[in-house]
Amino acid sequence: MAQSMAAKPNRPKLSFKDWFALPRVQKWFVIVTFAIVPLLLLLVFTYIPFGKMIEYSLYDRSYTKVRAFVGLKNYLRIFTKKDYFDAMFLSLYYMAGALVQLALALYFATLLSFKTRAGNFFKGTIFFPYLINGIAIGFIFKFFYTRGFVLDTVLQALGIPLESLPYWLRDQSINNISLVATSVWRYTGQNMVMFIGAIMSVDPTLYEAAQIDGANRWKQFLYIILPSIKTIVMLNVILSITGSLSAFEPPYVIMGGGASGTATYFIKMHQAAHIDQKVGMACAMAVVLMIIIIIATILQKLFFRYVLKEGVDDSAPAKKKKKAAAAARA
Repeated sequence: MAQSMAAKPNRPKLSFKDWFALPRVQKWFVIVTFAIVPLLLLLVFTYIPFGKMIEYSLYDRSYTKVRAFVGLKNYLRIFTKKDYFDAMFLSLYYMAGALVQLALALYFATLLSFKTRAGNFFKGTIFFPYLINGIAIGFIFKFFYTRGFVLDTVLQALGIPLESLPYWLRDQSINNISLVATSVWRYTGQNMVMFIGAIMSVDPTLYEAAQIDGANRWKQFLYIILPSIKTIVMLNVILSITGSLSAFEPPYVIMGGGASGTATYFIKMHQAAHIDQKVGMACAMAVVLMIIIIIATILQKLFFRYVLKEGVDDSAPAKKKKKAAAAARA
């Protein structure tokens, strides 16, 4: 027993510097550091402010003082006051514009993903509006829609008299459509680039097999391209529709703060916080907006999962021939 104990080597005691230099210690130090720093930033700049926002939504308060605890009264006012409810309803215009924008982006992406004359020029031209600052776009379209300016001049050149043209920004039956068209023009290029990246990842042998079987371009799009990029389509739909709920720049810049019935929900939130100094009400509106966005995202996911469940994942090689055969049979 004494011999076996004497045979055991005595390990030298490491100093902290030597221990810290060990590979396994360095490995865990890097893992913990890279985990703690992002979590700390997320906690300080996201979760704590979010918790404070929920707390403030229960009070009638300004930036400098708390007037009273009102509980859920701020939330009830959002759904009972006509201005707030109309602003929420106005988001439907921007949702419809988001669907038009996605359809155009998918159309252009499908055309430009294949060999097209001057394809790079058209890609850059369509994507360029997304690079322009939103405030600058607002001023551009403010003059574009002004009576007798760019749009009216072009339409008059096509033979339409000025007297028969509407006031694009003053007529409440059309001004919101004009503002939505601004957003469509700006964001179509962004979605197009994402669609092009997804379409370029589709296996080109699928198109060759479909062509051999007699499938035309429309059938190739319907049965090969669309099912293969279903994930990107769903992502763009979620981003576009949730973004439409937060529309701010076009009505704020072009209409000077949402005049003539163009004030969106986000503009009303801005007015409540920074003009009326009703910080509690603005926080309640922000919470309601977040809940609406979460519900819209869940509904979109359910729609794509159960209504469009026939889509095929392009990552399944065993089903490639099935796609081409489906395109040929249709």
